[in-house]
Amino acid sequence: SLQFLYFIGTLWRHTNMKMVTRPTLCTARRYQSLQAGQVGSANLDWQNLGFDFRPTNGFVKYTWKNGSWSSAEFEKEPYFKMHVMSSAIHYGQGLFEGTKAHHCADGKTRLWNVGSNATRMQQGARRMLIPEVPEEMFREACDLAVSRNLEFLPPYGTGGSMYLRPVLFGHGPQLGLQPAPEYTFAVLAIPVSSYYKGGLSPVSVLVVTDADRSAPLGVGNVKVSGNYGADILPSIEARKKGYPTVLYLDAKEKKYIEEFSVSNFVGLKREKGTGRLVYVTPKSSTILMSCTNLMLMQLAREMGMAVEHRPVEISEISDFEEVAGCGTAVVLMGIKDITYNNTVTSYDSIKNIQSLYALYRSIQFGETEDYFSWSTPITSDIHTTATYAPTPLDASISSIKHSILGEAPPPTPPTPITVDLKTVDFSETPAPQGGGGVKIIKKKKRVVVKKGGMVVRRKGPNGHHEKKVTAA
Repeated sequence: SLQFLYFIGTLWRHTNMKMVTRPTLCTARRYQSLQAGQVGSANLDWQNLGFDFRPTNGFVKYTWKNGSWSSAEFEKEPYFKMHVMSSAIHYGQGLFEGTKAHHCADGKTRLWNVGSNATRMQQGARRMLIPEVPEEMFREACDLAVSRNLEFLPPYGTGGSMYLRPVLFGHGPQLGLQPAPEYTFAVLAIPVSSYYKGGLSPVSVLVVTDADRSAPLGVGNVKVSGNYGADILPSIEARKKGYPTVLYLDAKEKKYIEEFSVSNFVGLKREKGTGRLVYVTPKSSTILMSCTNLMLMQLAREMGMAVEHRPVEISEISDFEEVAGCGTAVVLMGIKDITYNNTVTSYDSIKNIQSLYALYRSIQFGETEDYFSWSTPITSDIHTTATYAPTPLDASISSIKHSILGEAPPPTPPTPITVDLKTVDFSETPAPQGGGGVKIIKKKKRVVVKKGGMVVRRKGPNGHHEKKVTAA
């Protein structure tokens, strides 16, 4: 009877899984047939999702056995079945990643910078002696996880995204300390909004001095599960004291900033002599380099900031005008104050952090040009016609560059002026009193419209019709 029940359970399990071929072998039309629904059709409370697990249609899974990876499987039940002696359970042979997908302004759904996450997972796999996941397979898994859960993807305009959690771990009967006989790679797709309830609202931070995030020559620079497990106790204790997150120092000297609980450290300060903003972020062999931080550094350079990626002493926290944490889940997290050895260093503003955040998010959602090609449309959207033209990156940056360079803000553009050319006497007409008027001068075969001495529009003399002109 037990054998019969096992047979029935196995049959049920396999009928609820669907083998999915590689998208490189699928046409867009065939791939669309695999989708479960339309974007946002689950009708969740998109603005209040938070950062919590929510049931979806399922996840994508691959198995490594006998020296090779299997094809993708779509698993509907949110469980893994593994041997009780699996190395992931006993020896921590596992790692994970975090990336996102967004429904964009042009109606397309895009994966966000998944190539960088694939590379970082490969680095972690080499350190943990786990078979590497090829980038093509990594992209395929993310693509499938989103495509099969489209109804749970927050629609454009809600501010939400689809958080993707790739995970890679060893399993199978293994008593001795050595690599596992089998491995699983899976990608889960979960709709989320802000990691912290206040979003970008600045938070207070406690510097932890009685615990270390990672050890010198350890695995702090790769995204292994154990690094995060060790952070649970210090973080919970800090929350009891009113600090939503903590900041770690290096384990060897307790002198250099490492990173926040789940995000990299970013400080903004002014360059002496020029007033230009400087983007400073710590560099260490024990820090997990955030993929988001790498993009923000690139974006900061485009915005006109100097970028310093170097060791940062804890004594420097008073040198910064603004401080933030950055990572996939939070994007940017404003910092209100940092408490270190009972001394509180406060920050009055996150103005430039907000500008950087807004620009980064506008690229994520396709509102601003993806100049660096960070995003990739899912397979079913590759041939979809775009319905929205994003703002060029330079245009988005120009409005905030004065603050970054330490310059005075640009003057407010004048209000557009309407001039009816039919009623104009083309002899020179003096501007009205008050200095804000318009004068129109006839010069040979053209008409020059002036405001405040600046030419703002030229029109041939035969085009005598009402025309709006502006000095902008």
